[in-house]
Amino acid sequence: MRLESRKKIGLSLIALCLHSGLILTQFAPAQEPGPQVGRGAVPGQRGGFMQLPVDPRVQMRSYLFKDTNEEIEYALFVSSKVTKDKKNPLIVTLHGLGAGPAIMLRGSALDLAEEGGYILVGPMGYNTRGWYGISMKGFGFRGAPPKPANSTGSDQPSTDTAPKPKPSMFGGADDPPNLNELSEKDVMNVLDIIRKEFNVDERRTYLMGHSMGGAGTFHLGVKYASIWAAIAAIAPAAFTLDPDSLKAIRDMPVMIVQGDADTLIPVANTRRWADKLKELNMTYEYNEIPGGDHGSVISGGNPGIYAFFGKHSKPASH
Repeated sequence: MRLESRKKIGLSLIALCLHSGLILTQFAPAQEPGPQVGRGAVPGQRGGFMQLPVDPRVQMRSYLFKDTNEEIEYALFVSSKVTKDKKNPLIVTLHGLGAGPAIMLRGSALDLAEEGGYILVGPMGYNTRGWYGISMKGFGFRGAPPKPANSTGSDQPSTDTAPKPKPSMFGGADDPPNLNELSEKDVMNVLDIIRKEFNVDERRTYLMGHSMGGAGTFHLGVKYASIWAAIAAIAPAAFTLDPDSLKAIRDMPVMIVQGDADTLIPVANTRRWADKLKELNMTYEYNEIPGGDHGSVISGGNPGIYAFFGKHSKPASH
């Protein structure tokens, strides 16, 4: 990749991080009426920087992530229409940078999931900046900083007693070097947990996400194509992904939602993905919301996404 392109992507990612607080504010109760304080602020978001109330209809759960021997959270909503004696549709929803697993399970998303009889689950992705398996190395968003040298210039640990940097949405000193791998694996672990607990319809299992989660939707949608009946990306921060990757999922229905007033994810970048869907003659919908910004497109796009998912299921196996 050319240096100029890397610089542009890096600046876009920095802008995305710096404005994440605004994104979450836009997705707070003022945008999505109805949420009340449940367990209080989202706990343990592993690098998240802003806390919002959890809707009381959402269960905050955790499981032991054996790779690191840590408890990792995920958010879960189960429609009252879900029963053990029938197959039930499932949506895996991926949060944006710095947000946390409960952010996509709010307001209209829960109303639509209830109406459609869905199980709706939001994985953490190991922490709030994991990128769901997408490599962001080279853009200042990965792993621990270089080990400081002492005054003699050796490679022995420094005796400096200054406070160590705390984890943040920009990357933390405690981020493992294989964060991408762990982030992707956490999503698939949570999917396995839900499949074991509930009677999930393998023909109606869907993937969606916003911003970082939108990019993750493209990545995991392609990598695990056999799982998903359809995928939907909202304002995807797919800076380092290639739209040509869609060639691998020509038969999968894809929806993209983008605001034309989004100052964080340029609409021109997302249109490249929509153009590729058209070029490949895929089953798709592209919803470009007039005046939509990076945060408002979540609630604005949800009705169309749920309607899109409702129209598509995998063919019955013979």
